[in-house]
Amino acid sequence: MRDDQIRARLAATNPWWGAVATGASPTAWMATDVSLRGRRRFDLGYRAAVLADVATEPLDDRLIVLRGPRRVGKSVVLKDTIAALCARADVDPRQLIYIAADEMTAQDLNRAITVGRDLTRSVDHAEPRSRVWLIDEVTGMAGWTTTLKFLRDNTLFGLDLVVCTGSSWADDAEVGRDLLAGRAGMTNVRRTRILVPMSFRDFIAVSRPELPRPPSVPLWDLQSAEVAHIAGLLAPNSDDFDLAWQAYLTCGGYPRAVSEYHSTGAVSDAFLTDIEQWLHRDVDRNAPEESIPQLLAGLHGRSGTPINRTRTATDLGYPSRQAFDLRLVKLVRTFGAIWCHQVDATAHRVAGAQAKLYLSDPIMAWLGPRLRAGLPTPDLTKLAESTLAVAFAAAVEARQPGRWATDEAVGYFRTGGGAEVDFAPLPLPTASGDLFSTPIEAKWVTHGWRSEARAIENAFGRGIVATKNITDTGYRSWALPIPLLTLLLG
Repeated sequence: MRDDQIRARLAATNPWWGAVATGASPTAWMATDVSLRGRRRFDLGYRAAVLADVATEPLDDRLIVLRGPRRVGKSVVLKDTIAALCARADVDPRQLIYIAADEMTAQDLNRAITVGRDLTRSVDHAEPRSRVWLIDEVTGMAGWTTTLKFLRDNTLFGLDLVVCTGSSWADDAEVGRDLLAGRAGMTNVRRTRILVPMSFRDFIAVSRPELPRPPSVPLWDLQSAEVAHIAGLLAPNSDDFDLAWQAYLTCGGYPRAVSEYHSTGAVSDAFLTDIEQWLHRDVDRNAPEESIPQLLAGLHGRSGTPINRTRTATDLGYPSRQAFDLRLVKLVRTFGAIWCHQVDATAHRVAGAQAKLYLSDPIMAWLGPRLRAGLPTPDLTKLAESTLAVAFAAAVEARQPGRWATDEAVGYFRTGGGAEVDFAPLPLPTASGDLFSTPIEAKWVTHGWRSEARAIENAFGRGIVATKNITDTGYRSWALPIPLLTLLLG
């Protein structure tokens, strides 16, 4: 990409720069911004807070990497952050540089950063001022981390605040080694972050605002007196929560899907096709388009149980176990699914054990039968477990960032008798040392929960059985409705 092309792209995508020269409002660009206009068509008021600190706190030399699936709203979050910064009296709009990095090479990125600083040099007229770089869809670019490392180590770029986003992950990307290691003053900053679809808490906030939303509770404190009190207070609302939960299992948490479901009672085929095309491009580019619905339907049908990947590859028609494994790796790396490995009583991964795989949003399970005739309708029991697993993983990630990406945010335990505990205790850091999360068994049942509690009590002495609508805190293990438990997770 030539410098003149880079200059033209930066000028077109940073309209707030011109507000200084023309005297216009520094936020006037919001009315015509493509990302923000697109949201207006499906806006229920949801705003992701994943970059709230960037928008409100003093500018410094942090570097933050924000990842998440396509269509979840990462670009919109960047534009919301830019709008908030433009409105601040202590920020000059020329300090803000947005780079749309898709279709760029690492060399293009290097030049864009050089040209971007040159185009905004007028902001340094009285004294040098730092920049805020918002680099969108860069993490799939080969060589992006080494490019940014050189600039951070050798140029004024190292004094700037940098936010990078992306949906995929380049094979040579070394974020920890290249960008985060040894950075002074960053120990208390969430340097790697994940933007996932709306949580159940977010979902009911915009679609069922009349329902109470209890406070979130630490994972190690889910059997506290506070939780028992909350569960008792909300037990009369269990049917309302259950209906909201089933709606969430039907549409998932992508903001557009939630809006369409709220407005029409169904997620549109157009949005489902959009998700399918994203997955086809990132996961199975060279296969026929029907490969994605078949893959997702096959994985959903096996969720909740350890996957025999050799057998599953044969059942789903892949030419080899290696070809199937490659699709799974890509699906996980683009946030379409999450691994749940077997762990032992000390939370260490059991070598050689088969892992479970959970789709990252309910809409993934519905995509298959909605777009391809003949594929089975999703099982709500499996969907409930998958959705709880993702909520659990998100809570772990919030407590200790980076564990989602390293497949350490959720794990299952197998007893000596062969029984399983779906979500085993995992260590989490606290100010007073590591504490273990409460073990959870997901059983979407309306009766007979005590028989389901035996494995968890035999293994850990206590825990929670996540039920459909039963509340019972009178035993060593408790029964809590899955909707309530998911709300307590965050």
